[in-house]
Amino acid sequence: MNWLSEFPTLLGAGLVLLGIFVLGFVALKTKFPSVILYILMGIVLAGLLNHNSILHFSSEVAIVLMFFLLGLEFSTKRLGAIAKKIWSSGLLDVGLSLVVTMFIAFGFGMDWFNAFLIGGITYATSSSITAKLLDDKGRMANAETEFVLGILIFEDLIAPVIVAILIALSSGESFTGNDLLILFGKIVGLALLAIILGKTVFKRFERFLLRIDDEDFKFALLVGISISFGGLALYLGLSEVLGAFLAGVMLAEIGKIERVESTVTPIKNLMLPTFFVYFGTTIDIGSGIPMPLLLITLLIWSVVAKILVGMVGGKLYGLSKRVSLRAGLSICARGEFSVVIASVALGSIKVFGGIYIIFSAFIGMLLFSYANKITYKIYGKPVKKKKDLKVPGS
Repeated sequence: MNWLSEFPTLLGAGLVLLGIFVLGFVALKTKFPSVILYILMGIVLAGLLNHNSILHFSSEVAIVLMFFLLGLEFSTKRLGAIAKKIWSSGLLDVGLSLVVTMFIAFGFGMDWFNAFLIGGITYATSSSITAKLLDDKGRMANAETEFVLGILIFEDLIAPVIVAILIALSSGESFTGNDLLILFGKIVGLALLAIILGKTVFKRFERFLLRIDDEDFKFALLVGISISFGGLALYLGLSEVLGAFLAGVMLAEIGKIERVESTVTPIKNLMLPTFFVYFGTTIDIGSGIPMPLLLITLLIWSVVAKILVGMVGGKLYGLSKRVSLRAGLSICARGEFSVVIASVALGSIKVFGGIYIIFSAFIGMLLFSYANKITYKIYGKPVKKKKDLKVPGS
């Protein structure tokens, strides 16, 4: 249609922001994951927005800022402490949610690249959905929460590496064992550069920030650092997501990261929904749901895998059977990291990934909400310990 091609880019971007406000308000009132609503909005408006350059640019910057802020939470010292405590459960998660899923996809006739891509999509739990539900349901102080957050952190570390490998593999050129070694060499080199800069150049960065009174200049500096490091990663043939994450790790060494977070977070919060909307515009479901049998199989397995991670990994972590099961039921939702990985896909695989994310996020939200009731059904309600009452005069 001619009027679609003449639809102003700026008008489209403005309407997207208004739509994000409406859907965000609906999500807030209904406690329904906003990520799903944003993706659905993109699918519905794909004809209007799939060539919107402002939306595309905004989504790129948003995902860089998201991973930059994520990296700020992980100083090298904290990374080491988390690794010591959660590594066994984290590796179990990789094996069940990523590797086993790869073999399932391969068994359905996919090549190894697409099987790895599907495994990446099904691997990571949604940090945003899970954290929001923990807060909404008043479960932040529960016994399993530290374990759940540990798993999320482990996945947050693995996901950027998966994206970097997928970006390299999707370049279209032949990929040999030497190429894989070179790729890992680039990843290690970029990580070392971030650590060295964090320990040297940015060690006194906080003092420098304190001298900058104008928030606009401060924003330009911080966003410039994150985007530049993301761009350096792209130049090296890696993912901008990994570069942005390492930029965050680099600045995590400063004394008070709250100063950085308070400057960047408002812009990230404004722009991040555009990433999910843009992803939705790339999904064409006009020809129906591709590979429905594989979709059903992976939806079932991905739930089973996370429950096993909770039950087995929770026991390794020192949790009781009841608490371990509740933890597993609480980490089934997929979201933002799956979207990032699915964005690497093309054609029917991208459609498949988008539909999987929508269904798995909804299923995960339901399982989280009913986690207590399910554990009560299986193990019964916990017996409250009786306190010895002292009778006066006894």
